[in-house]
Amino acid sequence: MWAEEVRRDVETLVIHTYPLCKQSDMPEDMKQEAIETCVTAVEKYAENYEQAARMIKDDMDQKFGPPFQAVVGEAFACAITHQEKSLLYMFIGGNIAVVVWRPVTGF
Repeated sequence: MWAEEVRRDVETLVIHTYPLCKQSDMPEDMKQEAIETCVTAVEKYAENYEQAARMIKDDMDQKFGPPFQAVVGEAFACAITHQEKSLLYMFIGGNIAVVVWRPVTGF
C-alpha cells in the first residue's frame, strides 16, 4: 500500500434467501404451515402483494378457521392486537415482510 492509499472495508449486504421468522406465538405445527403458505404466496404473486395477502388469508381461513388477516409488503410498520397463539411476523427474500394474525373478536 502506498502512503496516500486509504483502505476501506466494504460492508457486504446480507440478503436472506430463506424465510426469516422474526416473531411468532403460533404453535409449531401451525407456524410451519403458515410459513409454507406465505412463501408459496409471495413466490407465486411476486409482483402483486395484494393477491399474495389474499391467498395467505384464504388458505389460513380454510386450514385453521376464520378470521385471519394478512399484510404483505415492504417498508411498513404495524401495531396489532391479536388473539393469543395466532401471530406470525416474517421476512421472505430479504425485504418482503409478511404479518399474519387472527384479530380479537368479542370485546
